[in-house]
Amino acid sequence: MKNKLLIASAGAGKTTMFVKEALSCTESVLITTFTEENEKEIKKKFIKLNNGIIPPNITIQTWFSFLIEHGAKPYQGKLTEKKINGLFLVNEKSGLKYKGKYPVYFKEDEIDKHYFTADYQIYSDKLSKFCVKCNEKSNGYVVERISALFHRIYIDEVQDMAGYDLEFIKLLLQTNSMVKMAGDPRQVTYHTHFSDKYKKYSSGKIQEFIQNECKKINCDVDTETLKGSWRNNKIICEFANSIFPEYPKCESLQTEVTGHDGIFLVKEKDVEQYLKEYCPLQLRYSRTKKVNLNYQTKNFGESKGATHDRVLIYPTQKILDWLFDNKDINSFEVKCKFYVAVTRAKYSVAIVCKNDVNTEVLPIYQSNV
Repeated sequence: MKNKLLIASAGAGKTTMFVKEALSCTESVLITTFTEENEKEIKKKFIKLNNGIIPPNITIQTWFSFLIEHGAKPYQGKLTEKKINGLFLVNEKSGLKYKGKYPVYFKEDEIDKHYFTADYQIYSDKLSKFCVKCNEKSNGYVVERISALFHRIYIDEVQDMAGYDLEFIKLLLQTNSMVKMAGDPRQVTYHTHFSDKYKKYSSGKIQEFIQNECKKINCDVDTETLKGSWRNNKIICEFANSIFPEYPKCESLQTEVTGHDGIFLVKEKDVEQYLKEYCPLQLRYSRTKKVNLNYQTKNFGESKGATHDRVLIYPTQKILDWLFDNKDINSFEVKCKFYVAVTRAKYSVAIVCKNDVNTEVLPIYQSNV
């Protein structure tokens, strides 16, 4: 089987495809994804499709767990005499030597302080780099060992990979394992790190990375198989397409009708009644937004990979400006997170607005109480 990158739409069934393929395989399989939320969704899918059982030949891990166990630890002695003591999650560049007008960071040859905290936890933004360096120092044994362990490697939500993650994927593509990746460039809600390496591919440009940097490696790009959505109805698909008009349009394959279908505005005064009537998943950009905690709530990015009948979105000002004033959402991150929020729903998406809104942009929910 050939290596392959599948460019997927939201709700296209990429996780289901991976799970079904893995279940048909008697040899060893790894399925890895960036978020713990998506790891749970993959496990749920196996349990649903395989009578509650995840077969023993299948390993499901987050990307960081996979890199720690199979990328860093087996050959850590090639770079350091100490033992890795877990992962230290960071959301900015790690290894700060001292602050000043211009911050100074520990250099690459200062191994202990460049890659690790004082108690030897490895910085999350340096993990894949450490794995690549271990592979170099061991003459390729890191990826050779992984290939011997896993006949097939599936990488879900590959659009979240960045920097040295992409370099490590490139190394895996050159092993004897079959590597299959899937991702939606409109769903870049997290980045594994913020490296300067391959920076030009950081905004969901995984297809361009494969085509430009992996030309001499056997890896097909498939933009057709997963272009339709089995989750979102036609109105939701069309609305989601309008967030990213520059991308190929996703077509709905979902035709169920419930009587409350499509995209709606809900005035703030009607939110409580709407929650009682339809019990949607509440979605907010960050935890600072107050919501009704009696109903299920997630952040936009946290909801990725999940499917719900209905969602209620608490929008940011940028989203409202785009919706009502046709202003560009000039933030790739905000666009991606909003796209993820919208595409969680099968039947209806409601967006909270001010009580004085009077518009024909979208139908406004009318409370009967």
